[in-house]
Amino acid sequence: MAGWWRALPRAALRYPWPTNVLLYTGLFSAGDALQQRLRGGPADWRQTRRVATLAVTFHGNFNYAWLRLLERALPGRAPRVVLTKVLCDQLLGGPIALSTFYVGMSILQGKDDIFLDLKQKFWNTYKTGLMYWPFVQLTNFSLVPVHWRTAYTGLCGFLWATFLCFSQQTGDGTLKSAFILLRTRAAGAAERPPEK
Repeated sequence: MAGWWRALPRAALRYPWPTNVLLYTGLFSAGDALQQRLRGGPADWRQTRRVATLAVTFHGNFNYAWLRLLERALPGRAPRVVLTKVLCDQLLGGPIALSTFYVGMSILQGKDDIFLDLKQKFWNTYKTGLMYWPFVQLTNFSLVPVHWRTAYTGLCGFLWATFLCFSQQTGDGTLKSAFILLRTRAAGAAERPPEK
């Protein structure tokens, strides 16, 4: 295990694209598995496979290319440059990634109207993301080395994927719906008699 952990930084420097994309995919998929666990149902590995497919074919690659493009267009870590990158990310990158998630999941699930989730949940989810992603990317653009930025986004994306997959499955794109589910589950667990 220790050898693998030491090899990871070397892999990120030598093979930044596949290393970042695979780490991103693993973390994003784990977010789906966690939200299934939090909802209390049985594990749906087909659903997690769909999330992993979308993450490895689009999201991980998009994030890798997007973050490198931002760095080339706006190099450096000066406060003004970092804020411009964050603004670009929220106005362009975020909506593209979010739209692709809802439409891509609908396609992979074989839904008749592949744009329904996008139409119903996009704005709520986008507004929720504005409470999280600007702070993540502020840290990313000012502190994280370029060759780790996609992996860092995936690490922070683990929490986001947990919320996003919940929203796609049963939520409405708001934090309120996630909190209601968690509160209901906690109340249900407290009312159950202890197992003998």
